[in-house]
Amino acid sequence: PVEADVSGLSPGEMMTVEWRGKPVWILRRTSDMLETLETNEQKLADPASEEPQQPDYTANRHRSINPEYLVVIGICTHLGCSPSEKFAEGTVEGMPADWPGGFLCPCHGSIFDLAGRVYLSQPAPTNLEIPPHKWLSASQVLIGEDDQGSA
Repeated sequence: PVEADVSGLSPGEMMTVEWRGKPVWILRRTSDMLETLETNEQKLADPASEEPQQPDYTANRHRSINPEYLVVIGICTHLGCSPSEKFAEGTVEGMPADWPGGFLCPCHGSIFDLAGRVYLSQPAPTNLEIPPHKWLSASQVLIGEDDQGSA
């Protein structure tokens, strides 16, 4: 397990930590970012997170324990590339004209929303993976272990 201190993250910022040799992104979402999670569900392949890409306690619209923070493995589920952040809304180079913000895998074009949910008709077959994790305090998250002790 690895601990991460998110006390320095401002709303809209993301940090990366390494867990099991993988990049884990921790995104502190703004209220506007959270609102977009409801508006695009009809465009998503698995909006309810029915595929087992996350622990049960994060199988919700925001795919997190605390809606403000997304904890997600930053590896595309298509071929293992690393998507990039495309948080700006609106016209963003390479993104749809009505882009609400999210992640783009530049290798094959898979796009994901701000909860790591994959859009329809993308090369990526499933949502980004959510690692087991738990909050030790309001600013400390432990990645690789949950309240049931699983890793």
